[in-house]
Amino acid sequence: MVRVIRTSLLCAALVATTLPIHAADVARAFDPGGAVRFSYGWLDYGPSTGFEPELVRLDARGTVGRFDYSAQYRWYDGFDAIHHAWAGWRPDDANHLRVGVQQVPFGLLPQASHSFWFGSGYYLGIEDDYDPGVVWQHDSGTRVVHLGVFAGDEYGNGARYDRYSFDVATTDALPYRERERVVARYEHTGTWRGGVLATGISAFAGHVQRRDDDRRHAHQAAAMHARWTRGAATVELQWARYRYAVDGPRIAMSAFMAPFEIAAEADVPSVNVAWALQRTGWFDAVTCYNNLSATLPVRDDPGLRDSWQNVTGCSLAKGPMLTYVDWIAGRNMWFAGGAGIGVDEPGSDRWRSRLNINVGFYF
Repeated sequence: MVRVIRTSLLCAALVATTLPIHAADVARAFDPGGAVRFSYGWLDYGPSTGFEPELVRLDARGTVGRFDYSAQYRWYDGFDAIHHAWAGWRPDDANHLRVGVQQVPFGLLPQASHSFWFGSGYYLGIEDDYDPGVVWQHDSGTRVVHLGVFAGDEYGNGARYDRYSFDVATTDALPYRERERVVARYEHTGTWRGGVLATGISAFAGHVQRRDDDRRHAHQAAAMHARWTRGAATVELQWARYRYAVDGPRIAMSAFMAPFEIAAEADVPSVNVAWALQRTGWFDAVTCYNNLSATLPVRDDPGLRDSWQNVTGCSLAKGPMLTYVDWIAGRNMWFAGGAGIGVDEPGSDRWRSRLNINVGFYF
């Protein structure tokens, strides 16, 4: 799959350099970009972090006729990782075919959250997940359909934890890795009570593989989702359920150099509200939000427990600068003081919180 991605992007670049195009066309064929971000964190359950570099990233995208491509690579403190790299073809204005490492079209898009830290689904691999695959998208204006086939995780190696999006991890206790899956998503947009309402359903089915005996186990998920926007207000609702039919009540996930365990089957509700403030003062745009999400294990097992996460904050934009100020509160929630998600570990049953300030410059 990696060879296919590289070949597709190389073909797009060759097309861009061989066609007789004007300066404006050159800009469309190769549009570079990137970002530098800095972060500060205060934690009520551990040592705080100073204001320090968090990310450097490089982007490249372009369009040549009906062909397009997009790629992004990221450098974090201690590791680097691919974000996405795909090449696409648009036979007409309504259809788009993409091949490469790209976002899995599942649930609310582009994310089921507004904050810098996303919602619970991100850490469970069902929000903003990027894997190698082929996706066809049909957008008629009021209806959007996604159909995709994915080959596994972006590295094809569950023991590699240095990645951006969360995938099944290979650990000594839980030696699994992601395999193929088929994804379908449908969304309809209309009007309701003076606003725009987009409702949809998503589902995928595939397998994970146990590395010590090569047995494959079913991996499925489904979601119902809605987004209502009226003026400055946005309300988002989503209910998702995922299932790993593995031996035992847990499976491991990883990203950002850290593996952790989650419930093998759970419901994941999300309730988000946001308000885009009118442009006043120094900032170009200010959006404030509250994102509440939970992970509710389905199995009745003494080693499992509900997890909750709530993020209250604002994003502030000024020219190329985008700043997030988030207060994150979690109970039994990984990345907010918990040992995992949906699992029962000693000391994880109280609420913990952290203040995060992230300042990014995008070009």
